[in-house]
Amino acid sequence: MIVRAAAQDDYPAIRACIDNAFGQPHEGALVEALRASSDAVIELVAESDGRIAGVILLSKLTAPENSLALAPVAVAPDMQGQGVGGALIRAAIKEARESGAAAIFLLGEPGYYSRFSFSVEAAGRFETAYPKEYM
Repeated sequence: MIVRAAAQDDYPAIRACIDNAFGQPHEGALVEALRASSDAVIELVAESDGRIAGVILLSKLTAPENSLALAPVAVAPDMQGQGVGGALIRAAIKEARESGAAAIFLLGEPGYYSRFSFSVEAAGRFETAYPKEYM
């Protein structure tokens, strides 16, 4: 498996991977909208045996300054539980640091994301309309 920057030729396979991972089209439509608005900053894919096994997207946030939102992380159902999501998250964090991003925010399961140094407590001082226990 290799993790690399997404290319425009990957977009149909990325959409299929996201739709299959989530079982509905909302996240795939979100990714396409973020690309169209030029808010997508970092988009990576995990490629295994010549196919897209997973995808991650980081997009611009208006506040706090120079921060990114992580959404989605999607892994093809037959590749889940094999470290694809973790590899994508680590690579995205590395690229975000190298780009000078001040912070990455996400809405997700703390038990999973805390292993990558995400912290509900660290995000607690920021206002959000989302449930704080998952921010």
